[in-house]
Amino acid sequence: MKSIIGTKIGMTQVFDQTGTIVPVTVISAGPCTITNIFTKEKNGYTAIQLGYGEAKEKNATKAFAGIFKKNNIPLKKTLREFRTNDIAEYKIGQEIKVDVFHAGDFVDISGMSKGKGFAGVVKRYRFAGGPSTHGQSDRQRAPGTSGAGGNQRVLKGTKKPGHMGHEFVTIQRLQIIGVDPEKNFLLIKGAVPGTNKGTLLIKNTVKKVKVHHHEAAHKSKKKAPTAPAAKEAKPKK
Repeated sequence: MKSIIGTKIGMTQVFDQTGTIVPVTVISAGPCTITNIFTKEKNGYTAIQLGYGEAKEKNATKAFAGIFKKNNIPLKKTLREFRTNDIAEYKIGQEIKVDVFHAGDFVDISGMSKGKGFAGVVKRYRFAGGPSTHGQSDRQRAPGTSGAGGNQRVLKGTKKPGHMGHEFVTIQRLQIIGVDPEKNFLLIKGAVPGTNKGTLLIKNTVKKVKVHHHEAAHKSKKKAPTAPAAKEAKPKK
């Protein structure tokens, strides 16, 4: 399981090999340090714990700082666990850099979405709203009826105005367009959750990815059509 922690920088656009403009999100990913390894015998599951970002000891609690002092690791700002089946290749203190990923890989990215505050049903759930005519002076953005006649109550799960955004969101199967090991940058095709300077969790995708062959390579495999054989002229009688 390839995994790393990063920070969203912003969006830009790049040109691919065919000259097409591709919108990308720039992420500063890593370097991360393995601060702990969880085993099935001791913890009931296998995972690695990564630390990311610089932090001052005066701003950390004693319990949090003790995690790093135990293994003589510099204090980190963020700690996150990543499940993995194979922990034999990892060890405490090992550094994970952005070069574990390559251009063309597909990843799942998780982060805290933008908070929109208290929102009505038109913004929150894209309700159409009520009519503007026939005396409906205040029904344009109202949710309409929400009770059930038989039950005489509002059922659980009914779409209502409320808090919108600020939720932990995961977008799956995002493609990596480019990797810059010198600057620790990842270029991800499309948008990712969260605001700029927000923390992101990046790991290789759990979904199957269909391999699309390039048209040129596909055409080269096809045999070139052969010209039809010339018919022999029949001798005139």
